[in-house]
Amino acid sequence: MDTRQKENIRITPEAYLAFEKTSQIKHEYLNGEIFAMTGGSLDHNQINGNIFNQLKNKLRGSSCRPFTNDMRVKIKEIDKYTYPDIAVVCGEIELERIKGVETLLNPIVIIEILSSATELYDRGKKFRHYRQIDSLQEYILVSQYNCLVERFVRGDKGIWQILTPYTHMAQSINIEAIDCELKLSDVYELVEFKV
Repeated sequence: MDTRQKENIRITPEAYLAFEKTSQIKHEYLNGEIFAMTGGSLDHNQINGNIFNQLKNKLRGSSCRPFTNDMRVKIKEIDKYTYPDIAVVCGEIELERIKGVETLLNPIVIIEILSSATELYDRGKKFRHYRQIDSLQEYILVSQYNCLVERFVRGDKGIWQILTPYTHMAQSINIEAIDCELKLSDVYELVEFKV
């Protein structure tokens, strides 16, 4: 998702979920406040579709399932609801269900596609929030402006580390948490970088 616009409204999680169920746009929720999210660019959507399709095909027959940015994720520890571009769950899917609204609780991998409007947030505060999800093992950032994918992994004792960035179309990303490899040429298929 791209631009986040703050709406000065304080509501309960239940009221947020009821509102979100009928809203024409998506909103993040944090501690009683909601933040409107606007749509992504053509390249953002292309990359998102490319990654989702690759994951869906490669994970077929395994216990892992990818979800698009229509699947909301809750970070229970800080009472936050958000929509990652892609979330992957392995094994049993844990959901919060409130009045018919489902929210994912246990992603093992989260992928965000960066935009100029969200890059600082995705790298900073949002990543700090995501790190509080006990099940999360890998956080992947994908640039839509050039060939660049960064992979963060939870190591021993819960310490997060960044691995060497991927910057060449001939490279493949090995997502160890789900035993899956994605070629950058597939991630960026049909994307034309602006010079």
